[in-house]
Order: sequence, then structure tokens, then C-alpha cells
Amino acid sequence: MNYKPLLSLVFVGVSYLANAQMIFVPKQVKKANIEFRNENYCEGAKLAEDAFKKIARKGNRALKAKGNMAYKVAESYRQTENFKDASEWYDKAITLKYYEEKPEIYFYQGEMYRQMGEFDKAKDNYNKYKALVPDDKRADVGLRSIEIHKDFKINKTRHVVTNVASLNKEVFEMAPMFGDKKESQMYFSSTREGGVDGSIDPRSCENYMDLWVSEMDKKGNWGQPKLVAGELINTEDNEGTVAFDGRNKTMFFTRCPNEKKMNLGCDIWVSELKGKEWGEPVKLALKGHDSISVGHPCVTEDAKFLIFASDADGGFGGRDLYYTTYNKKTDTWETPVNMGPEINTAGNELFPTFAKNGDLFYATDGLPGMGGLDMFRAAKVKDKMKWEKPTNLGFPLNSVSNDYAIIEVSDKKGYFTSERVGSVGKNYKPDIWMYEMPPNLFDLRVNTVEALNPAMRIPGVTVTVKAESGETWEGTTNAEGTVFWDKKPNADRYILENNNYTITVAKDKYQSVKNGSFSTMNVNYDQHFVVDMPLFKEEPIRLPEVRYPLNQWTFVNDSTISSHDSLNYVYDLLVKYPNMKLELSSHTDSRSGVVYNQVLSENRAKAVFKYLVDKGIDPKRLVPVGKGESTPKTVYLKDNVYITEVADTAGYQTIVLKEAYINGFKKDKKKFELLHQFNRRTEGRILDMNFDPATAPAVPEEYFKFKDLPKNTRK
Repeated sequence: MNYKPLLSLVFVGVSYLANAQMIFVPKQVKKANIEFRNENYCEGAKLAEDAFKKIARKGNRALKAKGNMAYKVAESYRQTENFKDASEWYDKAITLKYYEEKPEIYFYQGEMYRQMGEFDKAKDNYNKYKALVPDDKRADVGLRSIEIHKDFKINKTRHVVTNVASLNKEVFEMAPMFGDKKESQMYFSSTREGGVDGSIDPRSCENYMDLWVSEMDKKGNWGQPKLVAGELINTEDNEGTVAFDGRNKTMFFTRCPNEKKMNLGCDIWVSELKGKEWGEPVKLALKGHDSISVGHPCVTEDAKFLIFASDADGGFGGRDLYYTTYNKKTDTWETPVNMGPEINTAGNELFPTFAKNGDLFYATDGLPGMGGLDMFRAAKVKDKMKWEKPTNLGFPLNSVSNDYAIIEVSDKKGYFTSERVGSVGKNYKPDIWMYEMPPNLFDLRVNTVEALNPAMRIPGVTVTVKAESGETWEGTTNAEGTVFWDKKPNADRYILENNNYTITVAKDKYQSVKNGSFSTMNVNYDQHFVVDMPLFKEEPIRLPEVRYPLNQWTFVNDSTISSHDSLNYVYDLLVKYPNMKLELSSHTDSRSGVVYNQVLSENRAKAVFKYLVDKGIDPKRLVPVGKGESTPKTVYLKDNVYITEVADTAGYQTIVLKEAYINGFKKDKKKFELLHQFNRRTEGRILDMNFDPATAPAVPEEYFKFKDLPKNTRK
């Protein structure tokens, strides 16, 4: 499509002159051709429609003339964004076979249908045009856009778009731009009442366009717009599409003159701020001929690099984006350079703006998209003034209608222009819209589990969560050992974006392994955070069985048992919890003397200590302790079966394996030995979960020395 009518001010369009050869030329046809040639589409549509009715349908020349008038009516409506009426008149021209003269009728009809969301009809017309003009890639873009339209809807972004009704009226409002660093001044273009010239622009059927500005109040609402103040900023011509330097002291804007019988293109003007008003603007010399249009300025913060749109010769088709640099020595702008095929296409590239990170936003109809002009983002190439790999911003930022002129407030909020359904007044007229990315929805579930058996949950644990921003809250795990947070009673969320969180847990007779943590920094999607918090019960940890030869402290590794496997379990436990300090306690049965058993148990504890240290465990994390026969094992009996550990003692007989109890089974040798074996055990007890090698005391030398066994005497 030709996007000059998006804003009558933006560009003088290309006239479509197709004067039919006729034996006679009615007065209405002459007038229609003149208005159409001068791009006065409002009056041209009416005159061409009258001429269409006056031409009799007799003879090939008359029919061709009638088709020519139908085509010009359609074009006039297309140029003024009246898609439905344009489509009806393209149909009339097609019925009269005027596609033989102007095959692009099929292409434009496809565009009208696509803009109105009638994709099957659009596809049919694109294919008909492609059959007539196979080398024109615009039809391929249209067909590809239809194919991917559903994908855009299915893969819609989370953005929410809303019409900024306080800035919009039933006319053209477009191309917003911030005029101050606080982003509390919104400059934009409008054809609303109250401008400099109240007459109708014959190109757009709207008032002539002026520059307006709105101030944001303390509540964040945009106030009543006012004309931009300054000497000769707004005139009887069309003004629009502004850009500012980084200090907001220099303003670039587009002006499009409308002189009768003169084919004058648009220009970029620049004005300096003088006090509270803008000074008299100066036209930039950016083109080689008056008929060329340049507009849509986009300038860097230092005001030395300018991107703009132009229909200059030698481009890729339609309007292209160009750039120029300011030469301080000569006080001139260098010869404009086309931005190349990385950005420009056979279609139209318009409305460039910079993203906060330096990427380039712009609108194009030359790449597959939702419909009409779509907004794209091209990535900046490191420190170069170059951009590449344009990416469609997707739905709902883009729609089947024209969408363009986007500016960012942040990476989650901004403004743009759209002609989508929902505009103030008649559809398809440009309005200013706002987009926001709603906050990501986060929730947190904390499970409290036994460190040595994560499948076992621990109820009644106090869980405290602290945000790096300062907020703290707590809860208690339920019977399933879990606690959950999503929304507060006032509907605010507990877990917020761009924050770091720590979790601590506490319960009587339990030790926390370590603090938990999670982060929402740079998380750009909804997420359910689940954190398992292990705790150790403050009771001896029964380690896997380690056996020793009779009266020795070496380890048994044979077909009956691999003591090294059991010891490696302890090693893995210490590796898993690097802040754990562990007491290693060894026990004996009661069948030798008390003193003898005490020394034997100490040596066996030291043997475990040495094994772990040799494997790389810091010796300051281990305390070997021999307990002899002083602490008999507690077991649980049910159905004549002894069990060393149970989760619930209900239904079990609790038995402490004292010597008197075991001696009761001397006649049952197998059970007698089994019960003694239960007492010969190695256990661990957590001393500390905050081990710090820098502050830990030195290891006693005696931990590394085995004692000689005393004479073995019975009690």
C-alpha cells in the first residue's frame, strides 16, 4: 500500500495517472483526472465517482474509461484509509477488466481484504496478481503474511494494549514522542480542531495536521493537548513526526507543503529551544530535487546521526530508510546513504525510532506480518551505527491494521500508533495506543524434608522468606510438609519481579541444613518456584553398617559386606553438605571389659576419621568419639521381627538392647548374635551446619593416633 495517507502530512504520494483514450472526454472526467493528478483524493473520489456514472457502458473505449474512473475512486479511498469503500470500487474495476491496464488492482484488493481480516479473499487476489506479475515479490509477502497470521495469534505476546482515549479524538492522532527526560511531555501529530489552519486537506479529507503536546499530571494522566509553542512551528502546511536530541533542546520534525500545481515533497526541519518556546525552524538540505520527500526523523542523542524515510530514486522500492551524519566543520549534513537490504525492502519502511538499548524500531509492509504496516525491531550491531535482523514485534502489538511509530518508556511499557478496531470514532483512523507487559506471575512453594530421606516431609516447620528489597513474611508447613504463597489478602503478589529472595527454616529438635534462595532477576515469564528445604533431626544418624574383625579396627570388605561402601556414604554426605561438622561415634557390644571396649571403640572411630580425611574431607569437620558399650541401641519389635528405624512406633514394642535383654536369647544363637551386632555400630551426630574452615579450631593430634588395647577382662 501507499502509506502517504496514513498522515496526509507525511509524504506526497505517487500519482496514478491512467487517462483512458476516449473519443470524447466528459467534463467530470477531466476534473477527476486533475484532482487525482494533484493527489486531492477527497475531491477526486467524488469527481471520479460522478464521472463513472456519466460514462455510458457502450464500446470498449467507454468501458476502459469507466474502469479507469472506478480504479481512481478505489485508489482515492485507499489513500484516505477507507478500505471498505476502496474494496468495493476495486471490484467494479475488476468487473470492467481494468486489471488488463492496471494488474496491481488485484494486489491492492488483496491488501484491502487483508486489512479487513478477510484472508481467503485476500489470498485469491494475491494469487491472481502473482499470475499476472510473477516477478513482483509484494504478492509473496502478502501470501506469506496470511500463512503466518494464525501463528502470530497462537504465539501472542503477553503485552496488553489500550487506547489512550484522553489523547485521541475522531481524527488523526499519531507518532507520539517524548519531549523531556522525565517523559512527562507527549508530542504527537493531530488533525484535531483548533489547529493553525481549519481547512480540509484535500489529500487526507482531514484538517491540516499540526504538532501538539500533552503534559502528564502527578497521577500519571495525560492532560489536554496544546499546540506546540514556537515561531513558525505549526503552519498552514502539514507538520508531524518529531524527534529530539538527548537534551531535548533540538527538535526535528516533518513538514509537507501543499502548493497548488506544484509537486513538492516533504522536508525535515530543525528548531532550537529558546526559553519555553521553539525558535524559527531551518530546513535541512537532504534531497536533490523538490519533488522528493524526506521525513520521519530519528536522531541520536548527540544530534549527529539522523535516520529518516524517503522516496528518493535508487532505493529498494516504496519508501526506504536512509541515514546521514552531521559534518561539524562544514556545518552540513552528509549525502544520505540508503540503509541497505538489511532494513529496506521492495515495500515501504517508515517511522524509525530508537529503543532504549539502541535497537532500531521501524514499520514496514515489505516483510511478512500481521497486515498493513507492522512494527519491527532491528538489533544494533555492537558499537557500530548499523542495525540488522529485523524481528516482527508480534501480536497484539501488531494487528491486521497499520501499526507504527513506537516509543519505549521501558522494556515493558511504551506507546505507538495504530489504526486497529477500537480506535476512537471511525475505525481505521490512527490513534495513540499504550502497551504494557503485565508483571510476571510468580508463586512459591516450600517443602520441608528430612535431609537423609527427602521423600519424608516435615510438618510444623516455620518458614521465613526475605526479599532483598526488605520485605519479610513467614508461614508454617502443613501436614504434608509444605507451605505456599501466591497472592496477599489485598491481591498483591508476594513474589515480585527483579528481586532476590532467601529462605530460612526452623523447628524444635531439627537443624536446618542451609538457607535457601531463588531469584526473579531477568525472569521474563511466569514461574512456579518450588524449593525443598532439608533439615536434620537432632538425633544420631545411623550410618550404614561398618564391620571390623574381632578386636580390630580395620574394615571388613568381603562377600558378606563392603565396609568401604558404607564409609563412602558418609563421605558423600559430607560432600553434599560442605558446611556440616560431624561427630563420628563408634559403639561395641557388651561382651568384653568396659575399659577394653572403650579403647576399641575409640580406635574404630579414629579409623573412620582417617579414612574420610584420606579421601579429602577437612579433618576439622570430623570429631571421632568412642562410646564403648555405654549406649545400647534402641530397636523396635513387631511380629517377632526387629527393626532399627520406624517412622511411627504405634504397634511396635520399643526395646533397649541392654546386656540383660540379649542374654535372654543365649539358646537362640542366631538371634543372640544379631542383637549384639545391632549394638556394634557407627553413628553420626551433626555438631554444626555452619562450618567455617577459617575459624574452626585445630584438630587434636590424638585423633590421628591409635591406642594400644588394654588387657581384655570381663566385667
